[in-house]
Amino acid sequence: MSKANTFETEQLTDPAYYILLSLLKAKHGYAIMKYVEDITEGQVIIGPATLYTLLKKMAQGGFIKHTGEESDRKKQYIITKKGFELIENEVMRRVNMAKHGVNVLNEEAQSDYEE
Repeated sequence: MSKANTFETEQLTDPAYYILLSLLKAKHGYAIMKYVEDITEGQVIIGPATLYTLLKKMAQGGFIKHTGEESDRKKQYIITKKGFELIENEVMRRVNMAKHGVNVLNEEAQSDYEE
């Protein structure tokens, strides 16, 4: 598997995760970046180079597609069924990861730590 195609692992990078989430409704590039920044309260900022590289890879993989509509001459993208299944699985994977972390932290909170 090529390192360049992280979608084959079905474990998304944080930028890919947020881009797919943003495309549940059609958006153009700037709107995607703004949406991600807004929903993460500024904790995640995706730059144009990362965004357009991932959009190209996602489109090639069949996870998103152009809507065929353009807003102010900007291409709009939307998630496909394949992309929706991927993001749905990724959300559940991340929820489970968070549960594992909480469980371990709760168990270890009883331990003494060296200072």
